[in-house]
Amino acid sequence: MKLVFATNNKHKLQEVKEIVGDKFEILSLNDIDCHDDIPETADTLQGNALIKARYIYEKYNVNCFADDTGLEVEALGGEPGVYSARYAGENCNSQANMEKLLHNLTGINNRNAQFRTVIALIIDGEENLFNGIVKGCISNVKMGEAGFGYDPIFIPEGFSESFAQMGSETKNSISHRYLATKQLNEYLKEKYG
Repeated sequence: MKLVFATNNKHKLQEVKEIVGDKFEILSLNDIDCHDDIPETADTLQGNALIKARYIYEKYNVNCFADDTGLEVEALGGEPGVYSARYAGENCNSQANMEKLLHNLTGINNRNAQFRTVIALIIDGEENLFNGIVKGCISNVKMGEAGFGYDPIFIPEGFSESFAQMGSETKNSISHRYLATKQLNEYLKEKYG
């Protein structure tokens, strides 16, 4: 079965392909020649995931899934949350986002945070949602070069290394995206063998 993952983020695509394996063929937006800028206008991760999946399903008539991920920091009332990718502004990068987050946590002892991924799957018009959460804390400084996004400043519970210091094998076995994708994968195997 072919499924379009509504992303052109190579890191995400690779991560999901590694988790799903070769039972299902995962295509990117590029693979279906979609270069549209799909607006993410919802105020929840679930809402944004559904917007993207519905857009692709309705426009291209293909079975697909989309995700939205947010870093939720307890002391900041859940920020950056749904705005994680553009926390420091619309045209900013991961570096700027991390710097803003670390700045906003200056002098704050409560560094508790969680990464949350919501995946919206649409197959033949039927919608399903899958959630993955990994709890942890925000470090005081960036640690590690691997990964992407906030990985250098997020330390998952039970570990002393940031996501960026772990090998992809370790990260992919505990991450929020892994947990949501694992649920997706189990659902697909159960339903479509």
